[in-house]
Amino acid sequence: MAKSLSIQDFMAMFPDDDACLEHLFKVRYGVEHVCSRCGEIGKFRKLSKLPAYTCQCGDHVHPMVGTPFHRSHTPLQKWFYAMYLFTTTRHGVPAKELQRQLSVNYKTAWRMGHEIRKYLGLVDGDPPLSGHVEMDETMVGGVRRGGKRGRGAPGKTVVFGMLERGGDVITRIVPNVRRATLEPHVLANVTAGSTISTDELKSYANLSRLGYTHGTVNHAAEQWVRDGFHVQSAEGLWSLLKRSIRGTHVHVSRRHLAKYLAEFEFRWNRRRDPAAMFQLLLARLAT
Repeated sequence: MAKSLSIQDFMAMFPDDDACLEHLFKVRYGVEHVCSRCGEIGKFRKLSKLPAYTCQCGDHVHPMVGTPFHRSHTPLQKWFYAMYLFTTTRHGVPAKELQRQLSVNYKTAWRMGHEIRKYLGLVDGDPPLSGHVEMDETMVGGVRRGGKRGRGAPGKTVVFGMLERGGDVITRIVPNVRRATLEPHVLANVTAGSTISTDELKSYANLSRLGYTHGTVNHAAEQWVRDGFHVQSAEGLWSLLKRSIRGTHVHVSRRHLAKYLAEFEFRWNRRRDPAAMFQLLLARLAT
């Protein structure tokens, strides 16, 4: 397990923009980068007035192109520090906190947060699930003060989750919980032959015919566990997600919910080694 990076460690590694850019250059191109124009090896140096490197032949390399930092006027060190904050907090970072920590305006902080969430989703990916997978649906968002609550509340967004016991989670925003909507996500993300636990929702009734070992529990009859089949882990996941949203962001719009889900997945899927999250983000900038 990687050692947790303290704020003192971070500042020692990345004291300024040049140190961040040098790290980005080495991660993406290597110390002995070969010039595509003249073929020289390791002859690049930092340009004094641009976030780029140049070979002695005049060929330029721009390490930030193709990264979340491209075309940003925000100093690179602030981007690195924002990623550090995202990977050292349990429930994420709201835009107002980024605004305070980075001394940027709210619009800039909001944009940085969303760019980092998109990057977290790309790094996390969607590895196929196998073994014993729990599936469940939940409703996120909707009325915040007064009015109707529960599944019928206006503005709710349906989220479908697939959780491998002891492993990763994959979530999807779906328009409804019909069979035709849910089955394609199951087939695309759960390995054939896996065991699946669900509740009594009829949309799951065909899973056995699709090659899965399928067991259900009947919540309406207050049946929570049956022969090892249950969705308690998935329900616990939803509870954690909703507490995280309410406690950190208060409310998340449907338009941007997928990015918050990607952030939540990234953090959950690396829960056993949270100290390695920041280093993973830095390493994956190369791809």
